[in-house]
Amino acid sequence: MFSRRVPHDLRPTAWARARADRGEVPYDLTVSNPTRCGLPYPENLLAPLGDPAGLTYRPDPKGGREAREAVAGEYAGRGVTIDPERIVLTASSSESYGFLFKLLCDPGDAVLAPTPSYPLFAHLAALEGVRVAPFALDPTGDWQPVPPEAGVARDARAAILVHPNNPTGSWVHPVAAERLVSRAGGQTLPLIVDEVFLDYPLGAAETPETFAARSSGLTFTLGGLSKSRGLPQLKLSWIVVSGPTAEVASAIEGLEFIGDSYLSVATPIQGALREILDRAAPVRDAIRARCAGNLARARKLVADHPGIDLLSPSGGWSAVVRFPQVVTEDVLALELLERHGVAVHPGYFFDFPTDGYLVVSLLPEPATFDAGLTRTLVAIASRI
Repeated sequence: MFSRRVPHDLRPTAWARARADRGEVPYDLTVSNPTRCGLPYPENLLAPLGDPAGLTYRPDPKGGREAREAVAGEYAGRGVTIDPERIVLTASSSESYGFLFKLLCDPGDAVLAPTPSYPLFAHLAALEGVRVAPFALDPTGDWQPVPPEAGVARDARAAILVHPNNPTGSWVHPVAAERLVSRAGGQTLPLIVDEVFLDYPLGAAETPETFAARSSGLTFTLGGLSKSRGLPQLKLSWIVVSGPTAEVASAIEGLEFIGDSYLSVATPIQGALREILDRAAPVRDAIRARCAGNLARARKLVADHPGIDLLSPSGGWSAVVRFPQVVTEDVLALELLERHGVAVHPGYFFDFPTDGYLVVSLLPEPATFDAGLTRTLVAIASRI
């Protein structure tokens, strides 16, 4: 009855069923919604959405010029000059991927996507009739991309990178990115770089650089309010297009056609974007401080448990715990949930190369994070 784009088996996993049956989880270390983590949001943050100018509908396939200028200002703060005409607004990063798969791929085509990484790519690709061809991130080489076999890369229409990666928190080295997209004959694959966590370096000396100024090949750099300001409910993201002039012009033309078919970004948030970005900057700073503080606590807690490692991230909202394979991730995650009231993500959710990984969010309130991670480490240590 239904298309193959929708999975035929939508039954929840055993872990998901157990979580639903339990109801409230006292120590939720999977939370990714910053609005539910006790962070300080200014009471008047959303006031600019009430501007009467939002009552007038002036659709633009790329998004309103003023909003695109506000996005360009974000990159100017990083020392990168972006022409607002090379920016396309969308309602979410997921929609950005949908636009780009429509632009770059015919049904049945493939895109390269990293593993381990966020598990949404396969679903987004399938919904567009596109296949995902995975390539590995090297766990012994700072989780940098390993180019797939030549035949796989030759048949792909684009490559996805996440910078910093979710959940490993690793920055993508530019040289590694170029190696990934290089093809015989001097051509390069179009590159989609997801930078939604770029605002969250976790090292004191970290100065992450954006791919938005890349000129060696056609590049689509993604960002949005959901992560950059902790505002997923406002539904505004963006695509920055860079690269050779002629290719950029053709890509923008195609994205305008796609955008004009949807016109999905609400007028009030476009008009208010510049002021929202300013007002929500303290939220971003609070998230950054929360993640850095929880990471410091995690390092201290893990140090007390020989045999368990923390794969310390360089950026993002997550940390990865690696443990000896004395128990499977499934069994451990279920035990933590049912016996200890702790929710963690097993590593296979993110396609880690072997068993023995757990992923924890750095967003929870410190007391919750400490208690949940302590229970997790004690449960693992009891089996070693």
